[in-house]
Amino acid sequence: MKKSILLIAVLTVSVACSRSKEAGAKSEEPARPTNLVQMELEAQKHVGLQVAPVEMTQLTEYLQVTGTVQPVDSRVSQVRPLARGRIEDIAVRVGDRVRKGQALARYDNMEAGELSSVYASAQAELARLKVQLSALAKQTERNKSLSEIGAAPTKDYEMSLAEQQGVEQGIRSQESVLVGISARLRRFGVAPGDALGALTAALPAPFDGVVIKINAAPGKVVEPADELFTIADLSQVWVQAEVYEKDLGRIRVGQPASITVDTYPGERFSGRITYIADFLDPQTRTARVRCEVPNPGVRLKLDMFASVQLPTTFSRKAMAVPQGVLQQLDGKTVVFVRKNPTAFEVRNVKTGNIVLNKTEILEGLRPGETIVVQGAFHLKSIIAGKELGEE
Repeated sequence: MKKSILLIAVLTVSVACSRSKEAGAKSEEPARPTNLVQMELEAQKHVGLQVAPVEMTQLTEYLQVTGTVQPVDSRVSQVRPLARGRIEDIAVRVGDRVRKGQALARYDNMEAGELSSVYASAQAELARLKVQLSALAKQTERNKSLSEIGAAPTKDYEMSLAEQQGVEQGIRSQESVLVGISARLRRFGVAPGDALGALTAALPAPFDGVVIKINAAPGKVVEPADELFTIADLSQVWVQAEVYEKDLGRIRVGQPASITVDTYPGERFSGRITYIADFLDPQTRTARVRCEVPNPGVRLKLDMFASVQLPTTFSRKAMAVPQGVLQQLDGKTVVFVRKNPTAFEVRNVKTGNIVLNKTEILEGLRPGETIVVQGAFHLKSIIAGKELGEE
């Protein structure tokens, strides 16, 4: 019995020593980092994993709004007749592009016809006065000679001289009348001395542009106050957008704007904010914002819907990564930093603003570190699979 007890004790001590040796051997092995994920190069190629260095970039936050293309007020002109008349024919249609000076319509200029008649009468009167002056000048000279030799009284000379001077004054007055009538005729595009009666005049385009409205028809009698044509110069246009009250403090006049339209996918038009309304629409709680945009070739059409990106007052240089880089792990935001070709470190990061699909990194990364920019989800799946295996 004593021998059996002694044998059990020896075996117990032997097993204990063996376990202590194994534990000591294990403790001597270096501990592997628990925040590293391994993926072989072939596997990386298979899942399309890509890496890139972290860089500092200029982050500018944009406000996305919608708007419509409108003409610039100062580039819109209403064409009116200079005088009362009757429309003879219309030379353009709505939508036509016209050049400066091109005839939009022709009309019977009644006032110009009347002025031409007055001008002809004034010319005839001037000619009559000149003939009268010539006769009076001779009479005055004769009376002067007779008065000097005593053959005629001096008063006859003085009376003829006064009459001559009166006619000279009448000629000067008549010449002034003709100058005034000539100036009025030239305003109508009529040269003095043109055919008498009603004259046909052209309504010219004031500048290069597009006809956007016509309020005239052949046979219509028009007055100087009538707006017959509306011409718009569309080489510059407004894109008018509505910005909500809460966003107005983030934009300012003078900021650049980026414009896109569905007609030209992938193409951007550059503009600048020129106006922010001082009042809100009480129904929508928005204010009108105008962006002036160069429009060479008139590619932007009136009333087109446009998407407008307005840079806000937030702009600074910072580290930023694409949003697809970030992963959620155990309730924390992480990125995968490459330590060697097959090992990736799980790194907790603190994020800031999101601007144009890029997220600002406030803490956790340094410029120049190489991170996974595509395929991070596969590394996260490896971690999730290990955790499930341990459970």
